[in-house]
Amino acid sequence: MADTEHQELTIPSELAILPLRGVVVYPMMWLPLTIGQERSIRLVDDALADSHGHRIIGLVTSRNPEIDEPSPEQIYQVGTAAMVHRMLRAPDGTIRLIVQGLERIRITRFVQESPYLRAEIEVIPDEEETSLEQEALMRTTQELFRRLVGLVPHMPEELETAAINATSARQLAYLVAASIRMEPAQAQEILEINQVKAKLIKLNSILTKELEVLELGKKIQSQAQDEMTKMQREYFLREQLKAIQKELGESDEQEAEIQEFERRIAAAGMPEEAEKEARRELDRMRKMPSQAAEYSVIKTYLDWMVTLPWNVVTEDNLDIAHARQVLDEDHYGLEKIKERILEFLAVRKLRLERRAEAGEAPQAAAPQDLLRREREGVILCFVGPPGTGKTSLGRSIARAMGRKFVRLALGGIRDEAEIRGFRRTYIGSMPGRIIQSLRRAESRNPVFMLDEVDKLGRDFRGDPSSALLEVLDPEQNAEFRDHYLDVPFDLSQVFFITTANWLDPIPQPLLDRMEVIELSSYTEEEKVKIAMGYLVPRQIKENGLKPDEISFAEAALRRLAREYTREAGVRNLERQIGAVCRKVATKVAEKGPAIGPVMVDAADLNGYLGRPKYLPEIAERVEIAGVATGLAWTPTGGDIMFFEATRMPGSKGFTLTGQLGDVMKESAQAALSWVRSRAKDYGIDEEFFNKADIHLHIPAGATPKDGPSAGVTMATALMSLLTGRPVRKDVAMTGEITLRGQVLPVGGIKEKVLAANRYGLTTVILPKRNEFDLDEVPENVRANMKFIFAERVDEVVQVALTPSRTNGHEGAAEMQSADETPDRALISEENNGQQQE
Repeated sequence: MADTEHQELTIPSELAILPLRGVVVYPMMWLPLTIGQERSIRLVDDALADSHGHRIIGLVTSRNPEIDEPSPEQIYQVGTAAMVHRMLRAPDGTIRLIVQGLERIRITRFVQESPYLRAEIEVIPDEEETSLEQEALMRTTQELFRRLVGLVPHMPEELETAAINATSARQLAYLVAASIRMEPAQAQEILEINQVKAKLIKLNSILTKELEVLELGKKIQSQAQDEMTKMQREYFLREQLKAIQKELGESDEQEAEIQEFERRIAAAGMPEEAEKEARRELDRMRKMPSQAAEYSVIKTYLDWMVTLPWNVVTEDNLDIAHARQVLDEDHYGLEKIKERILEFLAVRKLRLERRAEAGEAPQAAAPQDLLRREREGVILCFVGPPGTGKTSLGRSIARAMGRKFVRLALGGIRDEAEIRGFRRTYIGSMPGRIIQSLRRAESRNPVFMLDEVDKLGRDFRGDPSSALLEVLDPEQNAEFRDHYLDVPFDLSQVFFITTANWLDPIPQPLLDRMEVIELSSYTEEEKVKIAMGYLVPRQIKENGLKPDEISFAEAALRRLAREYTREAGVRNLERQIGAVCRKVATKVAEKGPAIGPVMVDAADLNGYLGRPKYLPEIAERVEIAGVATGLAWTPTGGDIMFFEATRMPGSKGFTLTGQLGDVMKESAQAALSWVRSRAKDYGIDEEFFNKADIHLHIPAGATPKDGPSAGVTMATALMSLLTGRPVRKDVAMTGEITLRGQVLPVGGIKEKVLAANRYGLTTVILPKRNEFDLDEVPENVRANMKFIFAERVDEVVQVALTPSRTNGHEGAAEMQSADETPDRALISEENNGQQQE
């Protein structure tokens, strides 16, 4: 604080200017300064040697603190006139000064730049007023400054006392400004403000911001200190617990856990890379406390690593006779699939025998190492309608080979991480379903069934089929990397089997990795055999009956398959057998063994199951002209379709109904065009289309239909309508047509023929180029049916339509067609006999 005598000093109008770097001197403040530059030392010497004894110099802050000797343009214009009270020369040549700020000054003109700056100045006193607002500002500043002193350790409490005892607002403002931390530009700004009230407002703003920073820092420091205290306390407690356990002879649980993992890693038989990764994670686990969150993550990972069957394989039963017996016991028919499994076992057996002949003894290397040298590449895909035994066949294959069986349902999976696993960075991550299934199987060479591969989801969430490309590729799956494990796992010894109802939804790259084996619909004879050998015994057991309490006649089973079910497989047939067994079980439970053995015959089914659900309707549907029976392929097997045509007065209208696809609509147009082009040859009025509208309908209207194979059926239905000749009730047909009347080949012949047989049709008209597809049809079905192989639509019409009852040209043409029919049937029978041979 300034003394009275100093306040009465007169400040000269011309002063030596001492530039300051990084510091601002305020009036009424005492401040130590260190001077080391030569020109500054000379300035002080001259000021102290002044004959007038004023000892007053001008202290002005430099704009850039990095400049040693700033020029007049590089210093501020407003500074402070200060009196030098004491000077001390140090041994290093620098000067220590104690200065006191007197009053603010403004430089008006520099009169000297060398050897030091000298300028004319004017004194600019602060504008101070006495008001309630200024009083309020002073109290606010004092309170904020008091809180600041309490938060800053290096600020003495005397500063707080000095601020409270300040006699004027000007003194308070400069005391606070000189005590708090500010940038030089901010400090200069406060010096240049003329009104003391404005200085206090600016200071309050700076103090408020500084307090927020300090209080937040104190809060963070307090939290960190509390955490450190908690960790230290837990550490001391754990150390004390270890000491207590040691005194009591108890083992450390964490150490015991780590030792157990070490033992299991050594015994797991992992590959080199997997073992290296497991031991690396174990070392991390050893170095962290068991309470750490990462500890449980590592523990879960190691638990997966040591429980996987890295080195566990089951020995294959390579007895071909035993495998054939097991497959025959579990499934009737399916000769093609059984033969493929037996081929696989025979190849495995011969490879092992050839190895033994070459002198490769089993003890020379581990079995899995020998197997790894040759890839097996066994990836089968069973495709067929539901209920044909695809899934149960996998269990039979595993039993025949003596392997573990694993089934993974793929239906509805949309996330590829379900196959390849989730990365360990996610909370709750785990391996994919492939690795999970192998862990449950406890073997690395099981029979692995991927069920319903055609039901995989593909959307914005991912494409699991892409993840299966590596799993089902024999060239890659020996190094399969699950995202969770992040080490290779050998899948080359896994016998993968996939199942699907149809192939279209399966991506082509995935389908290319599999050997497709098609399962066809069962014939009525096969269904009866399956029911007698498998379904009836199983339902008797599941419904709590004994074999001597109920039996089914063959006629009853045949009627069940024909009139109560209509399917490609045998699921519904088994349900109907189960329904009959439940009825009998109710009687046995109610009346006891007194009812005696129950023999279920065909006539008894009405009493057990009610009236039949499916009755022969083909004869009724085709007894009028304009209705033809076609054959269709569906994902659930073959089926028949009725094509109904009618005409009404009109003019060139052609209506198609039945929820048809574009291809099927085009086939209908082609059929109509062919019929119109051949109208004269069949005695039809060539102008019929100008005087009539034609409506072609294919029930059931709620089922979508598409494809070109109904072309001949549509042409036959239209020709039947226009000639008035009904279609033979025992004939069904399939084939694509052209505008020239050619019959082109179609697919699904086996399923379509089996559907015709299932519905009791005896004659099937097929494209000539599909003749060799009959090789896939069971022999007993071919023996009971007649096949007509047509190259042109005229041949189809001649065979399919009944003879006309009219005379004249139309009757002659139709009689000629009827006369030709037996000869063509005879040719068909000869061809059929050749197929059977």
